[in-house]
Amino acid sequence: MKTLSILVADDHDIVREGLKTLLQSQPKWIVCDEASNGREAVEKTRQHKPDIVVLDFSMPELNGLEATRQIRKALPRTEVLILTMHDSEQLAREVLQAGARGYLLKTHAKKQLIPAVTALAEHQPYFDSRVSNLMLDTFLDPAKAAAESTDRLTSREREIVQLIAEGRTSKEVAATLGLSAKTVEAHRANIMNKLDLHSTSQLVLYAVRNRIVQA
Repeated sequence: MKTLSILVADDHDIVREGLKTLLQSQPKWIVCDEASNGREAVEKTRQHKPDIVVLDFSMPELNGLEATRQIRKALPRTEVLILTMHDSEQLAREVLQAGARGYLLKTHAKKQLIPAVTALAEHQPYFDSRVSNLMLDTFLDPAKAAAESTDRLTSREREIVQLIAEGRTSKEVAATLGLSAKTVEAHRANIMNKLDLHSTSQLVLYAVRNRIVQA
């Protein structure tokens, strides 16, 4: 059995330590590095090219959904396991569409983290049983699935929405993303127009309601 390389990303130190302890209790499993925000998780994944990334959904700077998209685009063979407090069928579907193959509730991590990572190491999906049941209910009810709203923003626009909702100025957003402040302002205006929003407070509310940021 080859060594399994895992990167752990969570914005809480104590959670990362707990995850590392669980993971490294297994023979030939190593935590190659850790990250405290989504952007750092993407950068360190590109650097280390781990087999699996264990990624908290509610991450600052870049949430788990956007981080997953970027990780899977850069490294298609790296599997992503999303950890979250939300037992949401819609969120699980979005995570799946972003490229993650695993979705686990944090409340179940102590018992299910090892089985989840074991499944992903074999490139097999692993979804928390509670979320799987919610997804099955929606699959059996096409009307409910059809009623779900689709995301109208691009990946770049979602990044900008998150940073603005976290209180960053246009100059700070520009510095983080390597853009000009003028480009960020253009993106912001386009976002407001797309979503029919008229103030920063409305944009923040949109970000919270759509789980781009945590309330």
